[in-house]
Amino acid sequence: MGPWLVRHLEAMGDAVVVAGPEVDVTDPAAIGGAVAAAAADAVYHLAAQSSVDSSWTSAARTFEVNALGTLNVLESARACPTPPKVLLVSSAEAYGVVDPARLPVNEDTPLRPATPYGASKASAELIGLQQWLAHGLAVVRARPFNHTGPGQQPTFVVPALARQIALAERSGARSISAGNLQVARDLTDVRDVVRAYRLLIEGGQPGEVYNVCTGRSVTIEELARRLLHVAGVDLAVEVDPQRVRRVDLPDMRGDVTRLGQATGWRPEVDLDQTLRDVLDAWRLEVAAGTADAAPAGEHPTGEHPQRDLSAS
Repeated sequence: MGPWLVRHLEAMGDAVVVAGPEVDVTDPAAIGGAVAAAAADAVYHLAAQSSVDSSWTSAARTFEVNALGTLNVLESARACPTPPKVLLVSSAEAYGVVDPARLPVNEDTPLRPATPYGASKASAELIGLQQWLAHGLAVVRARPFNHTGPGQQPTFVVPALARQIALAERSGARSISAGNLQVARDLTDVRDVVRAYRLLIEGGQPGEVYNVCTGRSVTIEELARRLLHVAGVDLAVEVDPQRVRRVDLPDMRGDVTRLGQATGWRPEVDLDQTLRDVLDAWRLEVAAGTADAAPAGEHPTGEHPQRDLSAS
């Protein structure tokens, strides 16, 4: 997400400062210094422990980074002589367990997070809301659903499948593996998501929260089928129990009405184009010999990796 956001901001003419890996959001002095030095008009807060699977084994660290880290970022922004507008990137995981009758999920749906990651993101959102209500800090919350694109790590479902297809094309393997094929997710291209983020800085209302999604969901089985069609190969898709999450909602799709009304945003990149671009990226990795290391961690359904804090 971070590199795609930076590219988009620069393409739109924004001056961009990126807080690198040496800036730890759990260190108030480090993040305070980075935000003060940037003297930004806007801060895009993407920094997170973003693995749902890791949150089960490292719940305390997940809350430290995602909740306390958010507090540090917002306090740093509030300390600026002219406080910037802040986009706080949350997650649809904050919704948690949703009655299928309530789909698609709108922003007024109660938050019932079922994972430590989801709970940490819900906590971060409340911190952002409190900063707006108590201090007037212009915090806009984005609640993205699943998204993907070239560059995403293979611990997430689309690049995991694409990587396996690219390797199979080279090795002659007859199958690829996945987790629960029947779960369905609302999947957006990363390039559309970064457009939404900038539009929310421009037109989002402080104190509000906005779903970032397509309003449609697709099963993992359908994603695998479409990737194989795009690749032009015929491989079996096998279920690997080790890739199945301990908590996995059958379907999760969002209502994007509020975002569209506030900014005019709508998704533009076709899903097959997204899949083609991810597959082509992995074919290049295979050709370069850099795709052989087995991905570690969860079987994902596309939850977003967030690493960088960008200011423009």
